[in-house]
Amino acid sequence: MRAFDYVRATDTREAVRLLADDPQASCLAGGTTQLDLMKDGVLEPPRLIDITRLPLRGIERRDDALHVGALVTMEELAADATVAERLPMVRESLLLGASVQLRNMATIGGNLLQRTRCRYFRDPTVPECNKRAPGSGCAAVRGTARMHAVLGASERCIALHASDLAVALVALDAIVHIQGPTGSRTVPLTEFYLTADVSPERETVLEHAELITGVEIPLPPPAARSGYLKVRDRTSYEFALASAAVQLVLDGGTILEARVALGGVGTKPWRAHAAEHLLTGAPATTATFTDAAEATMRDAWTVPGTAFKVPLARRTLVRELQTVSGVTA
Repeated sequence: MRAFDYVRATDTREAVRLLADDPQASCLAGGTTQLDLMKDGVLEPPRLIDITRLPLRGIERRDDALHVGALVTMEELAADATVAERLPMVRESLLLGASVQLRNMATIGGNLLQRTRCRYFRDPTVPECNKRAPGSGCAAVRGTARMHAVLGASERCIALHASDLAVALVALDAIVHIQGPTGSRTVPLTEFYLTADVSPERETVLEHAELITGVEIPLPPPAARSGYLKVRDRTSYEFALASAAVQLVLDGGTILEARVALGGVGTKPWRAHAAEHLLTGAPATTATFTDAAEATMRDAWTVPGTAFKVPLARRTLVRELQTVSGVTA
């Protein structure tokens, strides 16, 4: 790791100013994997701004939304009473996302901004990586690929988005609150992430010197049912091969409202609008769920190592739709 300047910001304005004054500076916060990437030589910022002491903590219920500070830890959010009562798929995504030790350190803002685990991106000796060196190509497309994306992917990049929490929050239309040099703004999480087939080198709409200050999570109707299913190689804290966040509102055997997002298969947390369209107003049957899963994966882009993810994602979504709806056959 190269030497760097370390500065601890005392408030949000100072952190934004310090970042704005140095176009190459980066932030240090739990869950971003910033230090890992610096140790690997992938990132080499000359200055690191520590934002872990900023007053961006706290969980507050306001009307029909839960407001979560960016520096709330994953464990704190998972333990919140409102999350347990009204947002079970958020709680499940948090508990399945990391060990207790990591959940006590990783923050919500950091989790949403964590970088891909693509081994080609994280190995600076690999020259072909459009994320590290735009225009150089994608070694994963021609190399060994398994933990990679099939939605939002192309020859330019198939790096997988790693967050479990972001999948659940995308399904719920969560809103990100951002502070920057020109003031504050809000961005729907569905618009916050960029697909790798468009801009491999840029993963979010966040500009330099902008900070996530909080996340606003709309609370679902009391009658809503939800859940998060994560399929992985091992049950002990592994990244998803495929995952599904599902929320349904049912009237008897009819689906009145559906929210669906997939993880483990996209270059960003993948909102399954096609599935939601087919599910809404349809009978809650396995046949309906199968049609929704087929529509979701219709535009998958695969290489030989990732082709298995298409049927796996379909089965994962069907299974979670069955579990949430109570339909078993």
